[in-house]
Amino acid sequence: MEEAIIKIHKQFSYVPKVHNTDALASHKQFILCGMGGSHLSAGILKMWKPGINLYVHKDYDLPPYDESFLEDSLLIASSYSGNTEEVLSFTEAALERGLSVAVITTGGALLELAKKHHLPYIQMPNDTVQPRTALGYSLIAIATFVNEPGCVSDVHRLGETFRAEMYRSFGEDIANEIGDALPVVYTSSANLNIAYNWKITFNETGKIPAFYNIFPEVNHNEMQGYDEYNHPVHFIMLRDTADHSRVQKRMSITADMLEERGYNVTTLLLPGNTLLEKVFISLAIADWTALSVAEAKNSDPVAVPMIESFKHELKDAYNDRFIDGNTLI
Repeated sequence: MEEAIIKIHKQFSYVPKVHNTDALASHKQFILCGMGGSHLSAGILKMWKPGINLYVHKDYDLPPYDESFLEDSLLIASSYSGNTEEVLSFTEAALERGLSVAVITTGGALLELAKKHHLPYIQMPNDTVQPRTALGYSLIAIATFVNEPGCVSDVHRLGETFRAEMYRSFGEDIANEIGDALPVVYTSSANLNIAYNWKITFNETGKIPAFYNIFPEVNHNEMQGYDEYNHPVHFIMLRDTADHSRVQKRMSITADMLEERGYNVTTLLLPGNTLLEKVFISLAIADWTALSVAEAKNSDPVAVPMIESFKHELKDAYNDRFIDGNTLI
């Protein structure tokens, strides 16, 4: 995991090859289906370029949009392994309806579907330890399909200056502050996807529960839950100078009130000059924090045994029809 964190900047120079470009037409909007690490970059792209008509679907089959909307959309099936059953279900439903589908994967049944049905596809390098550590590859691949070349060039430039190793000490310090407490990450609504990534990193790398929420919504309900709560919780406030002034004030007052009630609060002002820098510097700090948490507990930061065990229990004829290569479509 340490090596994957250190080398993530190398992903930013990735130049994807789009196969079957003759099957790729222009579209008004884009619908990406992905689970876990395979949809995280879509959220980053949305917060970075909010004008892009990109919708994220995290479920089986197709989202409940009307037929004309689906017909005007490019449906992007994103699965790092290529064997995610929700994404395969989405792809199957789209093909049955004759909709436009593109694929992002490293291999598996999804790549076989793309080849069999002559779908436009990008086959990402399979050189990271987990999908959540392939955000650079995924971001560039998605930006390529939504036809945002400016985004791709910006990511390439980031790779020239960004080095995750520079932020190791930030993460180690935060991990020491967290100790055995349960982390709760708060930020502005504009930075929701950053907080969500922190939460996932704590879960998968740190092997601990974690939660997140956004301002100003926190002040209308969740904060009351901590008024008389007596269990160790460590709050992480991800602040941004670009946030609304009232949101910044809300975060300061909330932090003070939580500390008055005996909670520890770490406030992190998002480093970086551009939004893209803020995103990836913050996520590097999250990676180092979660890695330090895992190491303090002697946990394996890479393996996800409970998730793999769940997949094994879930495995049945539904996904066997894809995984064995004998697809029904």
